[in-house]
Amino acid sequence: MEMRSTEHALQTAYAAVRARSLELIAPLSAEDAVVQSMPEASPAKWHLAHTTWFFETFVLAADVAGHRGDPAYAVLFNSYYETVGAQYPRERRGMLTRPTLGEVLRYRARVDEGMEELLSQRAGDRELAARVELGLAHEEQHQELLLTDIKHLLSCNPMAPAYALAQEEPPARPRVLEWIPGPQGLVEIGHDGDGFAFDNEAPRHKVHLTPYAVANRLVTNAELRAFLTDGGYRRAELWLSDGWATVQRQGWQRPLYWHEDLRHQFTLAGTRTIDEHGPAAHLSFYEADAYARWAGLRLPTEAEWEAVAAVLPVRHCFDLHPRADDRSGLREAYGACWQWTASAYLPYPGFRPAGGSLGEYNGKFMANQMVLRGSSCVTPAGHARATYRNFFHPHSRWQFTGLRLAKDC
Repeated sequence: MEMRSTEHALQTAYAAVRARSLELIAPLSAEDAVVQSMPEASPAKWHLAHTTWFFETFVLAADVAGHRGDPAYAVLFNSYYETVGAQYPRERRGMLTRPTLGEVLRYRARVDEGMEELLSQRAGDRELAARVELGLAHEEQHQELLLTDIKHLLSCNPMAPAYALAQEEPPARPRVLEWIPGPQGLVEIGHDGDGFAFDNEAPRHKVHLTPYAVANRLVTNAELRAFLTDGGYRRAELWLSDGWATVQRQGWQRPLYWHEDLRHQFTLAGTRTIDEHGPAAHLSFYEADAYARWAGLRLPTEAEWEAVAAVLPVRHCFDLHPRADDRSGLREAYGACWQWTASAYLPYPGFRPAGGSLGEYNGKFMANQMVLRGSSCVTPAGHARATYRNFFHPHSRWQFTGLRLAKDC
């Protein structure tokens, strides 16, 4: 993501990102926007309000004398910022029929008006620009979450309604699994300070890598079906202990959104035939790890993934479902599925969270989660970069998450 530090560029970027959120909710009804399908997901209306609250709290209230937000909104739409104040329980966000969607949209318009005035008055203020850039990246993250949350919500409806209609693409062609040797020895990973990055991507540091190779493509649906039909979800020896307990507790028998016939799946475009040679998606870390064990291989570490991907040009496009990539070399590094790694989400050596409330953005989540790399088909393009560290709990699978295999050499 390039820096958006000039007055004009920042104002343009602000307007574009905010407009994009409204474009994404255009196919939704007011009823779609208020419902919450599980505790980990949030209603579309909440995403719209929370990202607006972020700008109001961390920009307008901090920079505009006398600006006061609605105290009720300060509780309803605060996600996890303990230093800012109380929060409404996450698992009950779907109970918030008020404020209405219309009121939330008017709230966005009021904050946008204040932001536009502030940005026009404070041209050249680099500290302000940095906070606005963070807010824009934050909203883009919520745009991706909005789509994955809506997909889960619509999948719970027996009518299998589509978020948006899309032409069904020709099936992917079979692609041979090949191995790409990665850099070894002492290598550097992490953001180098050029352009925008989240604080968890830094500092850049050295790691030692022993000889390894990563697969040239993601694991496919056909390959995952072979794991399933070989009893993969019934063989305890393939699973980590917590993973096997999750399989038993949740009754997992196949990937999320796959139908019982193992030939169809739910997508943002409605029910579709599973593309045999397309990337397998919506897998938890536990499923990815179990598949790798079944295949006699492993998941790459995040350092291995970055060392291989760092030399690639980033090519990314928005789509409603992951597609296979026919490029040479490392395929589907970006724009298909986030890829689970074997690395726990921990701070890099020398990491220091930012001071103040914004220091809560990433650092306090560095426990009990696993790192994913790359980007997905619904990730905003600016977030597709080699150093980006996505992270989720190992049981999570409602995101567009897949896997790439690795092996020791």
